Amino acid sequence: MSVSMTNDTKPWYKEPWPWILMAGPFIVIIACMNLLWTAIATNDGLVSDDYYKEGLAMNQRLERDHQASQLGLHADVMRAGLNIRLLITTKETVALPEEIVLRLTHPTIDGKDQKVALKSEGAGFYGGVLAEDLAGRWHVTLEDPAGQWRLQGEWQAGFDEPLRLDAKAG
Repeated sequence: MSVSMTNDTKPWYKEPWPWILMAGPFIVIIACMNLLWTAIATNDGLVSDDYYKEGLAMNQRLERDHQASQLGLHADVMRAGLNIRLLITTKETVALPEEIVLRLTHPTIDGKDQKVALKSEGAGFYGGVLAEDLAGRWHVTLEDPAGQWRLQGEWQAGFDEPLRLDAKAG
């Protein structure tokens, strides 16, 4: 009896196992290159270059909040599409400016921030137009052009309810 042995001499690249074993590291290399490209191509926009100046300006910003509290300022911000309407009320008879600045700051994306000049329509009403539509969460700052007072709040822009901005004392 003779035993016949067949020697299969296929080259390695025609076998499935080397390719299966190399697929894992290859996928990791592609994923790393993708993450590296994303890190280089995008700017987080969250890091300030000058912490010291921002620290010095903190007292001035707090004074504006205190001034708004003393004047008893309240504002209701309403939105319909790109149109913004605002009603400011005070506890005292305060001369309101002809124009008020509304700043909408996105919490994470610096490039989406908007600054809207709202013109007086009389009786505490102001109106203006957004540059682009809002969605999601926004930090809202309302201030007079002279920088004497400001009102701040956080707005979920997807809801139809108006945003109420109250002065924060202290």
